Amino acid sequence: MDESPSDGAPLRLGSAQGRWVLATTVLGSGLAMLDSTVVNVALGRIGEDLDAGFSGLQWTVNAYTLSLAALILLGGSLGDRFGRRRVFLVGVVWFAIASLLCGLAPDIDLLIAARGLQGVGGALLTPGSLAIIAASFHAEDRSAAVGAWSGLSGIAAAVGPLVGGWLVEIDWRLVFLINVPVAVLIVVVALRYVPESRDPDAGGRLDLTGTVLAAAGLGALTFGLTRAGEVGFGASVATTVVAGVACLVAFVVVEARSTHPLVPLVLFRNAQFSAANAVTLLVYAALGVIFVLLVLQLQVVSGWSPLAAGSALLPVTVVMLLFSSRAGALAQRIGPRMPMTLGPLLAAGGVLWMGRIGTGASYVLDVLAPVLLFAAGLTLLVAPLTATVLDAADDRHAGIASGINNAVARTAGLLAVAVVPAAVGIAGDDYTNPRAFDDGYGMAMILNAALLLLGAALALAFVRRPLAAEAEPDEHRVHIETCAHCGVTGTQLHPADHDH
Repeated sequence: MDESPSDGAPLRLGSAQGRWVLATTVLGSGLAMLDSTVVNVALGRIGEDLDAGFSGLQWTVNAYTLSLAALILLGGSLGDRFGRRRVFLVGVVWFAIASLLCGLAPDIDLLIAARGLQGVGGALLTPGSLAIIAASFHAEDRSAAVGAWSGLSGIAAAVGPLVGGWLVEIDWRLVFLINVPVAVLIVVVALRYVPESRDPDAGGRLDLTGTVLAAAGLGALTFGLTRAGEVGFGASVATTVVAGVACLVAFVVVEARSTHPLVPLVLFRNAQFSAANAVTLLVYAALGVIFVLLVLQLQVVSGWSPLAAGSALLPVTVVMLLFSSRAGALAQRIGPRMPMTLGPLLAAGGVLWMGRIGTGASYVLDVLAPVLLFAAGLTLLVAPLTATVLDAADDRHAGIASGINNAVARTAGLLAVAVVPAAVGIAGDDYTNPRAFDDGYGMAMILNAALLLLGAALALAFVRRPLAAEAEPDEHRVHIETCAHCGVTGTQLHPADHDH
């Protein structure tokens, strides 16, 4: 293997090893990214084949998101401490084994358990993909490498639903099984070309108590809220929800007292950081539900094939990939307040328009037009939102600030997918009943639009300070834009610790 960066030989992007490192990290992040989106296309077929109710489909999505959201910050810390390549490879192998279990699952319960294991693997490999780039490349090439990673990840996000829809038409199990050969390729290339790196300043104890409390709290809360949609809010459900809330309160107390917190609460003393994360919570709650229900609506009610339904949101990725960097540049010139206000407003309009999708929906009039409006809103919003999060933290905390924002986004989607379908009456086998599902879908889109409008109101009221990026060195400014772009492409794969 070539000399590692720690040996004094940072990689150049134009070198053969540099290109292999970039390819490896793109493939690694693509594994975790695609399984958080492509599975939505397969939900209808999974339910039919495994005779699952709607709560089973919810957990097929949420089991993955839950373990990923709860452990992603810990995954970044493990990489800094024990070696980013090592933890990345453990995550890839773990993810591949869990994917194999998903593809072979004989019933919905085992599929849900395997999806939870997939999320653990994703939490190990996700932070490492971008951290490896930051640690491996020469300073002069680092921003270009991150930009290339972001752009290629965006292409993967665009292609994913198409590939997923095609695989589902053959057999939904292929959506998971295809991960295994890709993971083998990643391991072979990484062992040969990717240098090891770690943070020499990473010390102190790992915040295992905080990690356990966060996982237990999110798990109990999600289980209770999902169960409430099936059986109502009885004593056992209420007890579970209260236990989840108690664990999350204990998590906050532990983090406030810890000398090595997983989440430094001092960051939330910054009003901009708190406001940006509050907007994230509302916006990504809406997005989590939209990406699940729209694909099912198009299949169950409109009669579209999985391939056609999976490609319905393709324009969102394409528009954001093409224009997100311009939205970030606009926010640097005029400040993030107006883009973060207008973005959710436009997205809410698109969501209300999507709510009219029904039987015999036309692609151009009923789907493409509202999806483009929705995409325009997200494009205005997401880059300034991510940049505001990073701008609100000092350089020392920039990575963890990005990781927290990622965890907030995933947690928002997790809880919303548990709550919103139950709130609009989608439960049991409603996803096989076009009339029942259509009624619930329309109400869900109204709730999602309300969440987006609340996000716009919060941004208008509390996001004040213009971005400080213009005052930073060029390298830091470009890095902020590309970090925002990572989120824009739909990956939501911010590392738990950037190396600035």
